Amino acid sequence: MMVDVTLAQVGKNLSDAMRILGDGQRELEAGTERRRFSRTSIPGPLQGDGQDVATILHLVHNLIHEEEEEEDKPSQHRMQNVGEQGHMALLGHSLAAYISVLDRERLRKLTTRILSDTTLWLCRLFRYESGSAYFHEDDRDGLVKVCRLVINARYEEYASEGYAVLNSKQPIIYQSASCRPGLGQHLCSQLGLPLSSLCTVPCNTIFGSQHQMDVALLDKLIKEDIEAGKLPLLLIANAGTPGAGHTDKLGRLKDLCDQYTMWLHVEGVNLATLALGQATSAVMAATKSDSMTLTPGLWLGLPAVTAVTLYRHEDPALSLAAGLTSSQPVEKLRALPLWLSLQYLGHNGIVQKIRHATALSQQLLQKLKTLTSIKTSVEDELNSPVVLFKFSQEMSAASSGGSVEGYCAGEKEVLDAFNRWLGEQLAQLVPNSGIDVVELEDEGTCVRFSPLLTAAVLGTQQEDVEDLVEKLLELVPVMSSTMSLRQDFREETHRHSPSLRYMEELSWPGLGAVQYEPQAEGMDESRTKQELKKINTELLKKLQDLDTDIIFSTGPEFGTEDCIFVSMVTEDVDVSELVDTIAALGRDIEESGRLLENMTEVVRKGILEAELQLQKANEEKLMEEGMLRQLPLVGSVLNWFSPVESSIKGRTFNLAAGSLDSTEVTYSTKAQAGRPSLQDSPTSSSKRLPGQRLFRRSGAGSDSFSETSSIGQAEETTGEGGTTLSSSIHPPSSPSVPEEDVQITCDVIPEEVQESCVQEHMQVETEEASEERTPEGQEVEQSRG
Repeated sequence: MMVDVTLAQVGKNLSDAMRILGDGQRELEAGTERRRFSRTSIPGPLQGDGQDVATILHLVHNLIHEEEEEEDKPSQHRMQNVGEQGHMALLGHSLAAYISVLDRERLRKLTTRILSDTTLWLCRLFRYESGSAYFHEDDRDGLVKVCRLVINARYEEYASEGYAVLNSKQPIIYQSASCRPGLGQHLCSQLGLPLSSLCTVPCNTIFGSQHQMDVALLDKLIKEDIEAGKLPLLLIANAGTPGAGHTDKLGRLKDLCDQYTMWLHVEGVNLATLALGQATSAVMAATKSDSMTLTPGLWLGLPAVTAVTLYRHEDPALSLAAGLTSSQPVEKLRALPLWLSLQYLGHNGIVQKIRHATALSQQLLQKLKTLTSIKTSVEDELNSPVVLFKFSQEMSAASSGGSVEGYCAGEKEVLDAFNRWLGEQLAQLVPNSGIDVVELEDEGTCVRFSPLLTAAVLGTQQEDVEDLVEKLLELVPVMSSTMSLRQDFREETHRHSPSLRYMEELSWPGLGAVQYEPQAEGMDESRTKQELKKINTELLKKLQDLDTDIIFSTGPEFGTEDCIFVSMVTEDVDVSELVDTIAALGRDIEESGRLLENMTEVVRKGILEAELQLQKANEEKLMEEGMLRQLPLVGSVLNWFSPVESSIKGRTFNLAAGSLDSTEVTYSTKAQAGRPSLQDSPTSSSKRLPGQRLFRRSGAGSDSFSETSSIGQAEETTGEGGTTLSSSIHPPSSPSVPEEDVQITCDVIPEEVQESCVQEHMQVETEEASEERTPEGQEVEQSRG
C-alpha cells in the first residue's frame, strides 16, 4: 500500500516531538545549553540565522517544565494521560495543516467526507436520528449558534431588519437554576440581548429532586411572559447538572416546548450514557430534543478535540446564516482530530470507556454505603454516573458520642469547611481519582466523583477507587474526633480567660483557633497590637517545636491574623493538657519579654548600688586595719608579725529579683542560693509513659497527668537558661585593701536575658576569692610609680 511521503513525515515528526516534550525527566547534554534554556521566561530578540526543529522542541520542553526545574521537584498538577488515541487526536491537528494546502477540489471532497462520517458516527452512537453536527472549540459556542438559528427562524425579518424586529416581541431564554454559572449571561452578551431576556427557573422545593427544574413553575412563567407580549424562544435543560449530575424531566419539558413552540436544548455529562446499550428513560428523552451539546474529548480522554452540537433543522440557509455550517472547507477540518480518534477507538472501544466510567461510580457508591459517617447523594442509585458524598455531623456524633451541643449556630459553615478539607486531602492523596469539591445551595460543600469527566483523562482504575476508600477510612475518624472535641477546646480556652481568647473561625477545618492576649496595663493601642503579634508569633514557634503529631499554623491565607490554629486531632488527644500548655508557654513568653525590657535599668541600678556598698566596705576595712598597714614596707612587716584574719563579704546580684544579697550562703555551701535544680523540676516526661507523645491520654478517658504535663513543658522551656554568673568589681583603692566579691545571678531566666546581662557587665573584672587572702609569712613588695 502506497503512503504519501509527506504524510509519513508528518507522523514521524509528531512522534519525535511527543517523545521530546513528554520526557519530563530528560537532561540536556550540555550544561551551557541547560543554562541557556533556563532563562526562557525572559523575552529576547529573534535570532537572525534561525534554529533547527530539535532546538525549538527543547525550548518548548523547558517552557513546559520550567517551574519543576526551578523548584527542583516534580509538578503536583494532574496531567492528562495521553495514550495512543490521544496521539491520534494530536496527529489530526498536524494533518489539518497539511490538508489545508491541497488544491480546492481535492480539499472540498476530503473535508466533506470527514464531516459526513463524523456526523453519522456521532448521531448513531448517541441515538440522535437525522441530526446535523457543528464542531466548536468553546463548548458554549454551539448554544450561541443555535440561539441565532432560532432567532432567524422565529423572526422572519431579522435578516433584513436586524435587532429592530426584537422590539416588537422581546425574546426570552429560559434556563435552570442548576445550569452552568454564567452561561445565560454569556448568551446575552454574544447575542446582544439585554439580561432581561434571560429567565432563570427555580428548581423543585417540595417534590422531586432539588436539582431539577420545576416544570409547573416554568409553565407559569411562560404564560406570564406571553401575556406580557414577550416571545418564549428557547429552553436550556440539563442531562446531568454541573454540580450534582441530576437530569431534568426532559420528557415533560419537551411536551411543554412543543406546546409553546419553543426550542429545547440539552447538555450535561449524562448524555454520554446514551452510547450504552441500556440508558435510563430520563436520559433517553434527550434524543427527542431539538439540539444537544456533547463533549467527547472529556468522556474519551482525547486532548484538543472539539465539542459537538447535534441539532435538527430543515432549512440549510438559516443554518448557514446562524453560523452552524460554513462554505469554507478549511473550517470543516475541525472535525479531523475527532474523525481520526473515533476510527482508532471503534464503536466497542468508545462504549467500553463510557461503561468503565459508570462502573467506577457504582463501585464507589457501594463502598460509601458501608461508612457510617459518610452521607451520599445520588439521583439514581443504580445508574448514576456522578457520586456526591460528604462527612455528616449527625452520623459522626451518634457514633462517637461527642459533645456537639451549642454548635448548631455555625454547624453548616463548620461542616462545609471539614468537607472542603476532605475533598482537598483525597484529591492530593489519590490524584488519579479525579475527586473535586463542589458548592451546592442545599447540600452545602460536597465531594464529587464524576469519572465520566476524569477517568479517561487521568486513567482512573478500580484500584484507585479502592485506594480512595482506604484514605476515607483513615480521614473520617480524625474528622469525627475533631468535630466532637471542638466544643471541649472552646470551653477549655474560656477557662483560661482572659489570657487565652477563643477565636470563632467557622471556616477552619480543625480543632479551633486561639489567641494569647498579654495582660498589658498602661500600653497604648499600637503598642498592645505589636506586643500581641510578637507573643503569638513566638508562641507558635514554640508549639511547632514540640514533639507532637498536632499541627499548629497561622491558619488560612485570609483568616484572622495573630492567631494559632490547631489542626485535626485524634480521639486520644487530651484537650485540657493542650490548652494548659498553650497558656503556660504564652505566660512564659510574656514574662520573659517583660524581664528583658526591664533588664537594662535593673542592671544599671544594681551596679551602682553594688559599687556604693563595696566602697563603703573598703572604707570600713581601712579604718579597721589602720593606715600603717597600707604603707608598702611597714605593711609587709606588720602583716608578717600580726596577720589580719579577713573574711569575704561578697554580694550576689539576683537579676530576676533585682536585689543584692549576701554570698555567705554561696561560699559556705559551694552552691548558688535560690537556684532550683533542673533535675528536681517536674516535667511531663516523668508522668508520661515510654513512647507516649505529647497531649496523648494513656487510656480512654484518662487525663490524670495532663496538668503536670503542661506545667512541666513550660518549665522545661524556661529552665534551660538557668545559669549563674560570678563577677567581682575592682574598687579604685590601694592594692593592699581586700576586695569584696559581687556575684550576678540569673535565676531561671531565658537565655537571651543572660546574654544581655553579660553584655551589660563587660566592665566587670572577675577575681578569684583566693586572691583576697595573704598567706602568713609572705611578703608583698610594691613600688609606687
